[in-house]
Amino acid sequence: MQVTETLNEGLKRGYSITIPAAELAAKVDEKLLEARPEVEMKGFRKGKVPMPLLKKQFGPRILGEAMQEAVDGAMSEHFETTGDRPAMQPEVVMVDGETWKEGDDVNVTMSYEALPAIPEVDLSKIELERLVAKADDASVDEALANLAETAQDFKDRKKGSKAKDGDQVTMDFLGKVDDVAFDGGAGEDYPLVLGSNSFIPGFEEQLVGVKADEVKDVTVTFPEPYQAEHLAGKEAVFTCTIKAVKEPVAAEVNDELATKFGAEDLNALKEQIKERLEAEYVGAARAVMKRSLLDKLDDVVSFDLPPSLVTAEADQIAHQLFHEDNKDMDPNDHSHDKIVPTDEHNKLAERRVRLGLLLAELGQKAEVQVTDAEMTQAMMNQARQYPGQEREFFEFVQQNQQMQQQMRAPIFEDKVVDYIVELAQVTEKEINKDELQKAVESLEEE
Repeated sequence: MQVTETLNEGLKRGYSITIPAAELAAKVDEKLLEARPEVEMKGFRKGKVPMPLLKKQFGPRILGEAMQEAVDGAMSEHFETTGDRPAMQPEVVMVDGETWKEGDDVNVTMSYEALPAIPEVDLSKIELERLVAKADDASVDEALANLAETAQDFKDRKKGSKAKDGDQVTMDFLGKVDDVAFDGGAGEDYPLVLGSNSFIPGFEEQLVGVKADEVKDVTVTFPEPYQAEHLAGKEAVFTCTIKAVKEPVAAEVNDELATKFGAEDLNALKEQIKERLEAEYVGAARAVMKRSLLDKLDDVVSFDLPPSLVTAEADQIAHQLFHEDNKDMDPNDHSHDKIVPTDEHNKLAERRVRLGLLLAELGQKAEVQVTDAEMTQAMMNQARQYPGQEREFFEFVQQNQQMQQQMRAPIFEDKVVDYIVELAQVTEKEINKDELQKAVESLEEE
């Protein structure tokens, strides 16, 4: 087998690979001899089929396998010898493939872009600042007030007041289709919050403006389809007797509120809120420090980038931003015209590719690994987005290598960032919540 270099410009590589016909024929004979003991053919005992018949029967298929193995072997040997790592799958083309016939040498061309050599970075010289924010009493009280809003109660409005959107009406109701009552269409002392969309579409809107002791007929049409098939698409009239109209009021901040949220008392709830807020602050501060780290690495490291990786990343960025601006479209819909990346997209792609290659190199040298437990936790977190279909989601991920890689990549990146931070010079700076919020908002603007 002969491998000849035909291109070496920057990161671009090209090679011509020749597999002699005699070498290919010997490989075919070898594979036929390996298979012969198990071959059965009419008129011959098992394992006694003559080689000419074996070659006539199985030769073409074995020849194809032998050619593929020879090319794959040549590629593997080449990468092992040169140390090259292709940025993407090499392009392999058979020369004169349409006119090739058995007995001819096999000539293929192989081209690819090599991953660049990554320069060494003295991580101990990187200076980082970790922002530290504490949850003060005002922040805890604000969070408590928000909790009280979510745990709202209702109190009677003044007699004669009209119900507003967000109010709770207590009522008896009876529903009829074609003047005949139906199962499930009646209720007594039912508390309905207007605007909660818990009833049939169009029902709650018609109760806005009702008063206590009023009787109101509400006419609605059941959706098509509907869970009760005999009601699907049917018009119904609900006679509603309004017993009370109540306005929402925030729950009082006291021990009773605390027990609603699983705390022993108000002080325990405040402590839980403080811990949760400070955990959020730690996460936000980490995001700020990570961006600072990536900016510093981007400034101190420079190397050639594989154009194919940059192009693929720029296309992905342009496509993602297009769908963010067109939220009514399915993000997996690629039927639209090709989105041409802008200079800004290309610049961002270069940064992402450069940092991605650098973090991958640093992680590999540090032997950073994503454990099975970490992957399982990530799968569990994502599976929560599909309630009732968690098992199906797990099975889908287990059978989809690309999906696994998409989930593994951010975990790996965060672990490499943690590794770098441990080696860097990190100083802490105490700030308040508002200053931290501004720092986070600045990330979103960039």
